[in-house]
Amino acid sequence: MFDATREPRAIVLVLDSVGAGELPDAAEYGDTGANTLGNTARAVGGLKMPNLGAMGLGNITEIAGVAPSKAPTASWGRNAERSAGKDTTTGHWEMMGLVLKQAFPTYPDGFPEDVLDEFISKTGVPGVLGNYAASGTVIIQDLGDEHVATGKPIVYTSADSVFQVACHEEAFGLERLYEVCAVAREVFQGDHCVGRVIARPFIGPDADGQYTRTHRRKDYAVKPFEPTVLDLLQDSGVDVFGVGKIGDIFDWQAVTSSPHVTDNMDGFTKLVNEVRRPEQGFVFANLVDFDMLWGHRNDAAGYAGGLEAVDARMPELLDAMVDGDLLIITADHGCDPTMPSTDHSREYTPLIAKVKGVDRGVDLGIRATFADIGETVLDFYRLPNSCGRGASFLPEVTGA
Repeated sequence: MFDATREPRAIVLVLDSVGAGELPDAAEYGDTGANTLGNTARAVGGLKMPNLGAMGLGNITEIAGVAPSKAPTASWGRNAERSAGKDTTTGHWEMMGLVLKQAFPTYPDGFPEDVLDEFISKTGVPGVLGNYAASGTVIIQDLGDEHVATGKPIVYTSADSVFQVACHEEAFGLERLYEVCAVAREVFQGDHCVGRVIARPFIGPDADGQYTRTHRRKDYAVKPFEPTVLDLLQDSGVDVFGVGKIGDIFDWQAVTSSPHVTDNMDGFTKLVNEVRRPEQGFVFANLVDFDMLWGHRNDAAGYAGGLEAVDARMPELLDAMVDGDLLIITADHGCDPTMPSTDHSREYTPLIAKVKGVDRGVDLGIRATFADIGETVLDFYRLPNSCGRGASFLPEVTGA
């Protein structure tokens, strides 16, 4: 049971990639027509999301099966991204007050030979395979046998700013893969400062000759180059309890803990556990399956099932909260599984905000930046400092 005597806390739940409609500049990113929520619902003939629907999800954008609520129990709106880009690091950083004027570099034609030569030299690997933009599940099938035979890591990228390294957990070694990626993080700096280096372990082949990625992925993000809301919280004695890849995204700067999760449901269970903590602190959670398993694989049915599964567990989260707790539900970018591309999409993100004990909501409109979320968290903890990049919507949510 949770401790009903604890102080109220702020909770931010990021539904990774659950976008809510194309941004005005979406065409510049090749994302005209993107609407992850709306298009996914339409593709499957409608979604069943009664809990988030009651909180105002259907008021944010048109979602087949989720009608607008006439009396939402939470406040609702949409967030516009001010930063350049549409990747995970950029979205999470902006939420916490760090706005990027220039997007992280991308490599649609592969990485420069001089950078790969430095990577090979510093890691001692016998070379690399791949070096092109690819689906992670496809490239390990194409190059897995050669990787196991030669010991050469498979390196690849996507439309996002990532250097991904796929290696066999047993033939290459999981810890060796992590070591190689830590070196890669040092190599990819300066002009080639990718947002994330990602270790992608896999196993196999199985009886059908197929290789399978495991949940022991690890992200090596660039360290935030300015203080974020997380730093301001920590400096004021407020711990930051992450769930999932939050620690990795901020390179563990001002993150107290961030337990690894195996999938969305494991992540949701750990989120509820963190909300029940007796210690004072901010809870910041990411559920990655929407992006990793379904968005990037154009799996609208899987995406829809994931949304409904999270919705079904919302009462559990609300029950774990105490009166006065602030819950903010949002996303970091889009990844519309119905688009021709398998990459992220430049979209608004949904915004649902609820203070437990306040059972009415207001229209928060279109927020000018994701940073409004971080400013609201600082306002909730009554901290005198702010990042100055956004505007708190806490008074609108509480009616104060």
